[in-house]
Amino acid sequence: MEESLVKRLAGPSTEKAGLAKDQTDINRIIAKASKGSKFYENEKRKDQELTAKIENLLKRKDEMMRDVDIGRLEANIDKTISKLEEQRDLSQYIVHVDMDAFYASVELLDRPHLKGKPFGVGKGVLCTASYDARTVGVRSGMPGFIAKKLCPHIILLPLRMDRYCEMSSKVMHVFRQFDPTMASGGIDEAYLNITKYCNEHNLSPDQCVEKLRAEVHAKTRLTVSAGIAPTKMLAKICSDKNKPNGQYHLPFERGAILDFMHDLPIRKVPGIGRVSERLLDSIGVKTCGDIHTQRAVLFLLDKQFHLDDLLLTYLGITSNVVAPGQRNERKSVGLCVFTLHLSFRTFNPISDSATIIEKLNCCAAELEADMKSTGWAGQTITLKYKLDTYQGESYRIPDLFTRAKSLTRYVSSKADLFSIGMGLLRPELPLNIRLIGLRVTKLKDLRAPEEPRGLKRFFEAATSTKKLQEIDHIVGDETGHTLEEEKAMAECEDEHDQQQLTQENTCEGDEVDDDDEITCLDLFEAESSMIKPKSRKTCFSNSSTNQTPGKQPTSESTKSKMKSKRPKSPDAGLSCPMCSKVLDTDNVGLNEHIDFCLSKSVIFAATTVRGADSSSTKRQRVL
Repeated sequence: MEESLVKRLAGPSTEKAGLAKDQTDINRIIAKASKGSKFYENEKRKDQELTAKIENLLKRKDEMMRDVDIGRLEANIDKTISKLEEQRDLSQYIVHVDMDAFYASVELLDRPHLKGKPFGVGKGVLCTASYDARTVGVRSGMPGFIAKKLCPHIILLPLRMDRYCEMSSKVMHVFRQFDPTMASGGIDEAYLNITKYCNEHNLSPDQCVEKLRAEVHAKTRLTVSAGIAPTKMLAKICSDKNKPNGQYHLPFERGAILDFMHDLPIRKVPGIGRVSERLLDSIGVKTCGDIHTQRAVLFLLDKQFHLDDLLLTYLGITSNVVAPGQRNERKSVGLCVFTLHLSFRTFNPISDSATIIEKLNCCAAELEADMKSTGWAGQTITLKYKLDTYQGESYRIPDLFTRAKSLTRYVSSKADLFSIGMGLLRPELPLNIRLIGLRVTKLKDLRAPEEPRGLKRFFEAATSTKKLQEIDHIVGDETGHTLEEEKAMAECEDEHDQQQLTQENTCEGDEVDDDDEITCLDLFEAESSMIKPKSRKTCFSNSSTNQTPGKQPTSESTKSKMKSKRPKSPDAGLSCPMCSKVLDTDNVGLNEHIDFCLSKSVIFAATTVRGADSSSTKRQRVL
């Protein structure tokens, strides 16, 4: 059996704390126990596909390296590294806190007789394992029958999500005392920025984290490990250094960070999994230090590996912005049922249509409860399922099948969800599945204030305009321009840039996400309440800062024209709800002006077409 396949069958959790350093024998047992199953055959197929991909990658690498001046290429990359180095920020104390074997620890609170015994949580596939079970190779994501091969006396407990959520709430409450804007990373981990807390309480970062861990233990009797570093990525890596019940502080010095990253295995970097690890390993990148050594090769294969991201990883320069998730960032609500969990029998697929429909009904009921409790409704319902053959049609999740339907209305009730789900499921029957679920996208926030409709939106815009005029002097003091000037400049620039950006995106063939669609009403409201802020330096967050190309500074003549158009006072006349201008006229004049504003886009489009035709005619004459 190929070594790559043996390693693949070991699963994604081989880097968990508490596992043996040398897992060769353990991986052999897992591979032997899996042999002959449908899961084994599917993993074998995917391993062969990855091997073929690596062979093609190496051929392409050899072809590109033939006529390249490696020294010159590396010198150019070093200049890029110098520019990236300017983004380093060592001013913030970022902490990643991670509960130790959370589910297992909660079970030990309620079942103290399990102390010292190997046990796991989850009957079909393990969600976690105690540290006693990890010493023999049992880990999360492992099938129960494999766990019993490794540890015949292991005790498997059912999931108790209500209990875990209860304890999680207590833990998160303690975390928020140290950072009210902390970002939850799941039910058992979070990111905190303790800079402000340390300054206010005259504490060092180590003292602050020790206090946090002590309070968690005092209120929950659970232990937590932590990592202290300048960025979120580094903090997450550090939190795993002294598990369980420990903390690690990475010195806030450039040299110390580079030394720390140099020998760090590439797999330890969050986001790099088994496939990426093997691809990078094929070109000689085993540690983060190898990123710099192989920078020329990575540049030539940038489409595959994204050199800039890897260089930032090598430098240890990533985001240090900690903020909670916002409701408007949510894209979907979903719920899946693993048949192997509910039947309490490992890899026991369901083929009976009535049972599958019953599971779908359960999904619809639980999804309705979730959507009502969180205040969401959606327009697109997606059915997803996995076959017992471990084969599928999804690129991102190779063994997943999906079927979707979009509606003209928003739904959240069980009746609607089940009815639509059945309509998607019925043509697929009969099936032999091991997972089924429903997902709702194109969400509407039911807790958001209702947007004004019809004529109300005009009065809303007029009110917003008056409020903006009242704070005009504040903006003028800060930026050097009045509010009307800032707004007019922004409108002129944004209109030109938006046309350029639209043309560029259309040429590139980018797809438009329905969740991010902007309606005419959205544009109108955004325009009527726009305040252009002062530019400020933002923290780096693993993605390039968006900059609109082609902006030109506004000339003095343009500014003077804008000043002449500014009304003397908010009460000088009637306010146009479309362009927010205050006019010295009567109602008839105001209505004529509104008609002009509404037809302005049509006039502009016609003028653009005529201008294009005229330019084309002139070119033909020149030719």
